Amino acid sequence: MVRETQSGEGVSVELNDTGLEALSPEPLLTRDYETRPSLVYERLRQRHGAVAPVDLLGVPAWLVLGYREALQVLQDDDGWPKGLENWRARTEGRVPADWPLGPSLEVNHVLIQGGPGHRTLRTAWDLALRPFQDPRNPQAKRLKTAVTAYADELITLMGQAGGTGLADLSAQFSRPLPLMVASHLLGFPGSQGDDALMDMWRVLDAGPDAGPALERLLGALAELGRLKLKEPGEDFPSYLLAAHPDLSLDELARELFMLLGMTSDHVGILISNTVVEVLSGEDSVRASLSAGMVREAMNRVVMRKPPLVNFVPRFAAEDTPLGNYLIRAGDPVWVSAAAAHADPLFADHVAPGTTVSTRAHLSWGAGPRQCPARELASTVAAVGVGRLFERFSDLDLALPVDQLPWRSSPFMRGLRSLPVRYELAPTSERPRADGAAEEPMGAGDVEEPVTPDPSARQRSSLWRYLTGLIRPGR
Repeated sequence: MVRETQSGEGVSVELNDTGLEALSPEPLLTRDYETRPSLVYERLRQRHGAVAPVDLLGVPAWLVLGYREALQVLQDDDGWPKGLENWRARTEGRVPADWPLGPSLEVNHVLIQGGPGHRTLRTAWDLALRPFQDPRNPQAKRLKTAVTAYADELITLMGQAGGTGLADLSAQFSRPLPLMVASHLLGFPGSQGDDALMDMWRVLDAGPDAGPALERLLGALAELGRLKLKEPGEDFPSYLLAAHPDLSLDELARELFMLLGMTSDHVGILISNTVVEVLSGEDSVRASLSAGMVREAMNRVVMRKPPLVNFVPRFAAEDTPLGNYLIRAGDPVWVSAAAAHADPLFADHVAPGTTVSTRAHLSWGAGPRQCPARELASTVAAVGVGRLFERFSDLDLALPVDQLPWRSSPFMRGLRSLPVRYELAPTSERPRADGAAEEPMGAGDVEEPVTPDPSARQRSSLWRYLTGLIRPGR
């Protein structure tokens, strides 16, 4: 049914108030979406406007494509709350028990949780992350030194194939680096965190062993929390428990799982996408990195290829007009950052050739539920990208940019692999874990990994996996 209503600008518009299920929404996660999601978004925009009904693996939902409408939802936490308890179809038993997206939404952590308890939890998160995100804090300085050391450790491992060679920067650098940093934040003793990191990969890849891996991972995180209760340290779990002492071990494990999952996948994709932006761009793009403009390159990347393409769902608190439709109370609404960035009403006002990029992107969300770890994640990505271009004197894509393999999910979009040809710089000044600088290597020196316990690292499952990826130089 179509009826007239007044928009926020006082303009009379036609509003379709047909129920979501009655609109026969078309499937979103198709082969076209896997290969060219921008075309899918544009087709939906042409057909429906700023908001479109879609089918997510058998479950109907609204997808927000317009930038203005995305801000309307993201900035109004009361009108568009999170929390699966607000989902009418789920409450009425109309969401299949085996829905493939169910497990990722049922882990009730800070990014998904709704209700009155969220504000207390979010405040605790902000307090626990502050030591690592405030650059004036010693913890933030130590973290930055550790990120640099881990990046050098991974680059050195790649270089064991020779001074020149082939590598998959996604598998050998972009994905493991943020996980190693997250393990540092969590304060795992020794190399115990490496097994948890491998299980985090299995969960993110959603393969047949994802279920057992998730069970093992949550168990390991709960055990870590038990340790931190007995022996608090200068790490995120200890700070979170201090800020929110009422958290149970199971609740703490879910929060730590969120930190691992979001920082690893989001930051890893951001690193890879930024490398592609630099390698496939003009010479001035790479030159800008030397001028300290890594974050500008990252901002341009998240405008065109945001790692987090669709946010976790929100739900209409009451019947509310949005775009050309009336969204019924309890309907699920997924905001697409990727589609919003391509909205002509927004994109046409962004100058493509400027050196300084816009900060109006939605990569980290907007409003009161904006990602609490955005500064931390940006720092990890910027240090990682900067270290790559400092340590390699030559770095080139091993495939044409239009042949790079992409993977899409309902939430993320990133490269399956990032094959490159590289040449290591002949000398390099390497930071140590204690923050001191080592002397540059001579031509005959062999670089050892920078790690607090090299022998433990080399015995870990993560290190055995990464060592197996080394490809001989050519």
